Amino acid sequence: MPGMPAKVPALPEDSFRRVLCVVAHPDDMEYGLSAAVARWTARGIAVGYLLLTRGEAGMPDPPEETARLRLAEQQAACEIVGVEDLTVLEHPDGVLVYGLDLRRDICREIRRFKPDLVLSYGPEVETPMGFNHADHRVVALATLDALRDAANRWVFPEQIGELEPHDVRLLAFPGLPGYPNVTHGVDVTGEPLRRGVASLEAHAAYLAALPGHPAPAEFIPEFTALSGKAMGVDHAVLFRVVDLQAAPEFAGPDMDY
Repeated sequence: MPGMPAKVPALPEDSFRRVLCVVAHPDDMEYGLSAAVARWTARGIAVGYLLLTRGEAGMPDPPEETARLRLAEQQAACEIVGVEDLTVLEHPDGVLVYGLDLRRDICREIRRFKPDLVLSYGPEVETPMGFNHADHRVVALATLDALRDAANRWVFPEQIGELEPHDVRLLAFPGLPGYPNVTHGVDVTGEPLRRGVASLEAHAAYLAALPGHPAPAEFIPEFTALSGKAMGVDHAVLFRVVDLQAAPEFAGPDMDY
């Protein structure tokens, strides 16, 4: 109808068959995104998780004990949504530093897993949910650069031979209703949402260590319902999706400089 905002279109699932999710910590995927993952894996799309840290700084217990606990909870969460490929590195939780080491490790995983779509954080400092976590900002920037690195055999050439260059087509960032540049959504109504909620519930010890943390079954459906309105469905997860292989758009010869 005239005057009504356009519905956010569904992300075409025939445009990708392999998805790599690059995040900093155990539980980062479980705050809504795992519902989309549950939908994808149920449709035969392979999804891998790359965690840059073990989350050892996220609880008051000793770091090694926390790391073991959080990784066990992450493995349980992956099983719930059908993720069979989980890679966890040992960069330091809470103090990630942008640099070649981080780019190299992400690049290696891109070349190994060969995703069509990479999902990570947006690089913004401030988001609708508050100021972005320092580790998330670092991972966002390193992932952006690692996408280009992975396609260039002369960047981290020591990996070539064991692995081959890989050119990722799609990059996705999470979004919310009204979030700048949201382009697509994933309908997670029903079973995907149920599994997504259960995947966060698998982080039981971690959530118990966060005073006043709401129950996943209460707040995740609320957020996905808001996103669902943008798509015209009951529950959804929204994304900004960028086609990295599309020709750049220019304003033409009359553009202002």
